[in-house]
Amino acid sequence: MSAILTPELILLAYRQGFFPMAESSDGEIYWHFPERRAIFPIYDIKVPRTIRKIQQQFIYSYDIDRNFEAVISNCANREETWINDEIIMLYTELFYMGFAHSVEVYRNNQLVGGLYGVAIGGAFFGESMFNLEPNTAKLAFYELIKILQNNKFSLLDSQYLNPFTHSLGAIEVSKEDYLQMLKNALLLDCSFKL
Repeated sequence: MSAILTPELILLAYRQGFFPMAESSDGEIYWHFPERRAIFPIYDIKVPRTIRKIQQQFIYSYDIDRNFEAVISNCANREETWINDEIIMLYTELFYMGFAHSVEVYRNNQLVGGLYGVAIGGAFFGESMFNLEPNTAKLAFYELIKILQNNKFSLLDSQYLNPFTHSLGAIEVSKEDYLQMLKNALLLDCSFKL
């Protein structure tokens, strides 16, 4: 199946509620469409006090789309991953097509955390995040929330609920509710910009 995977097919799949994941770093790619979908209620997310304290120290700076390939490579660099070389290649193509985006956290101009995902209309499909210093993935996440709020996005898809995304405020919705949210979000014309 992965032999015919193209960036265009991935975009079509996202619009229908599907997303691709590899079995492992060298495994087959499969389509996923969970019965219960994890999303973040963009306009109800609160920044915890501990993160606000870090933000107020101005140790870190933020950017988008400056280092996409480094972000996705760092996200894949773990013992268990669903991001294989084909996923990296396809999402890098989506980045150059203007659909995939990265949020990056820097300390002294060195990349120390970030995340990436895909933006279509008013939907952002979060894919993965990483940190090289404590809390930098969380800093990237709260920067993403600010970007989505400022640009009037309506859907932040987190795919599957896990303890980490739950701690950030992710909730589960039914497949039917998700598809309605997706349909509404795709009608919007949002830009992903700082």
